[in-house]
Amino acid sequence: MTKRNWYGRLGLVLTVLMVGFAGVGMFWTPYEPTAMVGADRYAAPSLAHPFGCDQLGRDILSRTMEGAGSTLMIALAVLAIGFVAGLLIGAFCGYFGGVVDALVMRICDALAAFPSILLALVVLAVIGPGKYNVIGALGILFIPSFARLVRGEFLKVRDRDFVRSARLMGVSNGRILFVHILPNTWPTLLSGLTIGFNNAVLSEASMSYLSIGVTAPDVSLGRMLNEAQAVWSTAPWCMLCPALVVVLTILGVSLLGEGLRERMAA
Repeated sequence: MTKRNWYGRLGLVLTVLMVGFAGVGMFWTPYEPTAMVGADRYAAPSLAHPFGCDQLGRDILSRTMEGAGSTLMIALAVLAIGFVAGLLIGAFCGYFGGVVDALVMRICDALAAFPSILLALVVLAVIGPGKYNVIGALGILFIPSFARLVRGEFLKVRDRDFVRSARLMGVSNGRILFVHILPNTWPTLLSGLTIGFNNAVLSEASMSYLSIGVTAPDVSLGRMLNEAQAVWSTAPWCMLCPALVVVLTILGVSLLGEGLRERMAA
């Protein structure tokens, strides 16, 4: 087994496990995630509660399953907004260039000067917390990074012989952009997508951890970590499950993306 296959296969296994975990949690959990049982406050892991219970007697495994599903949907929505808009903007700027390209790139440079998560915190502090506000704020703030990535790749490919031949044959610009150029940029764009997904997961967890992201009654991995930090030394199981899901999800997607990128580039 080659190193590339090892990366890809391990990443695929982890990603499938985490997606399955989150997907099941969207439809079924062992217990009601919001059900509070006073007698189970800070209950240690057991057969009845494999990852224990939190400060309100809620089953941590059930809450993590639901929270993982929420985080996955938010990350995918953010990625869809950022990548689709960034792809259209970057493709246009990279292929046609000109004044519009210079103006758009200066705007992207200005936004890139500030960490996206910091800008998102400012935006959410103004418009308020909530699942859809997080999606909108992060989705818009992810656009510049994808636009710059796509533009750079289109600049590399637009003057190659096969593109020039397509122009001489009278092929439309739209077909050249998305049929001739785009497929040749996928190895790099795939790496950008995996990094973007992981950044979206971390950003959502960070906002919820700071109590300006997903709000109750919705469950969030970040909020679970926030609630667990005060008792991590006496009840570490409150933090273990949500933290493990975040780490394994990011690791799995990173390894899968690396394996796919190397396979496509080979």
